Amino acid sequence: MKLKNSNMEINHFKSTILAGIPSELPPESEYDCTVNHAPVRKDILTEEEKKLALKNALRYFPSHHHKTLAPEFLKELRDYGRIYMYRFRPHYRMKARHIDDFPHKSKQAAAIMLMICNNLDYDVAQHPHELITYGGNGAVFQNWAQYLLTMQYLAIMNDEQTLVMYSGHPMGLYPSHRHAPRVVVSNGMVIPNYSKPDDWEKFNALGVSQYGQMTAGSFMYIGPQGIVHGTTITILNALRKLNTSTNDDTPKLFITAGLGGMSGAQPKAANIAKCISITAEVNPKALHTRHAQGWVDEVVESLTELEDRVKWAKKKKEVLSIAYKGNVVEVWEYFAERGIQVDLGSDQTSLHNPWAGGYYPVGLSYQEANEMMVAQPELFKQKVQDSLKRQVRAINTLNARGMYFFDYGNAFLLEAGRVGADVLLHDGKFKYPSYVQDIMGPMCFDYGFGPFRWVCTSNRPGDLAKTDRIACRVLEQLRLTSPVEIQQQMADNIHWIKEAEANKLVVGSQARILYADAEGRIKIAEAFNQAIKNGELSAPVVLGRDHHDVSGTDSPWRETSNIYDGSGFTADMAVQNVIGDSFRGATWVSIHNGGGVGWGEVINGGFGLVIDGSEEADKKIQSMLFWDVNNGISRRSWARNSEAVFAIKRAMEVNPQLRVTLPNIADDDVIEEVFGGESHPKEGMN
Repeated sequence: MKLKNSNMEINHFKSTILAGIPSELPPESEYDCTVNHAPVRKDILTEEEKKLALKNALRYFPSHHHKTLAPEFLKELRDYGRIYMYRFRPHYRMKARHIDDFPHKSKQAAAIMLMICNNLDYDVAQHPHELITYGGNGAVFQNWAQYLLTMQYLAIMNDEQTLVMYSGHPMGLYPSHRHAPRVVVSNGMVIPNYSKPDDWEKFNALGVSQYGQMTAGSFMYIGPQGIVHGTTITILNALRKLNTSTNDDTPKLFITAGLGGMSGAQPKAANIAKCISITAEVNPKALHTRHAQGWVDEVVESLTELEDRVKWAKKKKEVLSIAYKGNVVEVWEYFAERGIQVDLGSDQTSLHNPWAGGYYPVGLSYQEANEMMVAQPELFKQKVQDSLKRQVRAINTLNARGMYFFDYGNAFLLEAGRVGADVLLHDGKFKYPSYVQDIMGPMCFDYGFGPFRWVCTSNRPGDLAKTDRIACRVLEQLRLTSPVEIQQQMADNIHWIKEAEANKLVVGSQARILYADAEGRIKIAEAFNQAIKNGELSAPVVLGRDHHDVSGTDSPWRETSNIYDGSGFTADMAVQNVIGDSFRGATWVSIHNGGGVGWGEVINGGFGLVIDGSEEADKKIQSMLFWDVNNGISRRSWARNSEAVFAIKRAMEVNPQLRVTLPNIADDDVIEEVFGGESHPKEGMN
């Protein structure tokens, strides 16, 4: 009976997808208050622009439905600041399934459907009913009509077609060829002069552009696991920077904020790095979701209880992650005033979006803040500015006592500096490093190490466990001949993959993340492909990565913050990365404006590659993954980063077809001598 019901559910799921946008209107959906919803967006459109937004939304539906839908959509626009089309939200369980449970003519397209559904799984997505995966505004689609139409296109397309997507809108299926990407995605690609935060608010409200974050709009999000490995590496290396006795085995204290999306990885990573961590979160639903999922050990609601719990954990030398239900500014100020030693500090609130729910100011409840940001936006902005100044004052106090604070690339220092908080040195540079500048850039990205990831499309834990063992075996073999410069990275990553299953990292799809360089990614992928071919793995595997990687993203405040040759504000690398991936075998590619540090502050690109045990998949692995990594190493090498110069020379030895322009290093003494002997024109002269 259970099998029969399961088959009926799958058949209903398939038929619903194939139907696309239903010809008959489904009943209106009740607003589900048990689900974590996106904050109400800014009322930014004029009345004429609201009429345009309504016309834009209605074009998805036949004209005989417009009289019914028009007032409904206008109410959504006025109530929420966006038209989400809640009526059309499907009522099947949104989740990753076995690849064959999706109706399809192309196996590659079915894999993409799996990834889309995983992005919108209630256990994965931050605001699932608003199609937002993480980061407060990182959307998979702008509305439910786009979702329905996209899934229908994917279900009927074949391997001689490519689906083109403009900011969540499926423009259509176009004839291509079997070696072309099945889907090409662009998100938020506006004219540069129209890339300010209010421009996003306006274009998104009009229904013509969206913020895809990094892996939300590219269908490659795998839950908080997607960042937990990188966070673990960051915390481990931050701990190595502390001037402490190696004999002291008392866990160090790490304070940070954010549990809603990618930030939810922090307590898990701190546990793996053997810390005591406090992660503050103002959204009760987000906090309790992470606690229920086992990503944080305990929840504390008072500062005195928090102090007592930390002291007890230190006394017992207990590794512990604590979620503080409240504002992180309260924690910073309390620990600074009480003189409690804090070893590490950071912040992962969504400060790329400070005025619309990315950062909640101290002194307001979660509900009060959500109401004020809409009803009194200027007052809310002032509250955020004051809160950031208070937060920085407390952080500076603790830093003076020996705390190592790092910016986690969420625009914390950028926004704090913009409001006048004390985060700048005399030369205008930030007094605290980006974690990329101090850790991820020189230790990982410059050597080619980044967040390689994969998803088992069988959706079976057993297949994922097999991939873990395969990856570990490959890395251990590679380590035997790895140069001394990357031995630490190899050791950390081998330890990570050995512990991955025990750390219970899976939320949603059966996915894994593992930092690896080009050689590691290629060898692991080839081993997976062979395992699929010989039946050890029961279904294809999707390969991908976070955009937060060696090559994928140009972001002067994060991924490329250790680029010092003046090219930090250029985006050639990210754009070239996507173009190169598309003709070297990627199953889908994406290019986004925004993500991580904010709209207009970053360009980032991603890919997905489905491998199925074929010889063709092997060729794509070798061609695409080699380019995807070495494109970034080449750029970092040209910026004169010594680790990247080492890495690209090694890559050229591995593949004689690769020839990269190497920098000649100018002697600083020569430069100074030239400037010292130069005759400068008098002031006022041309």
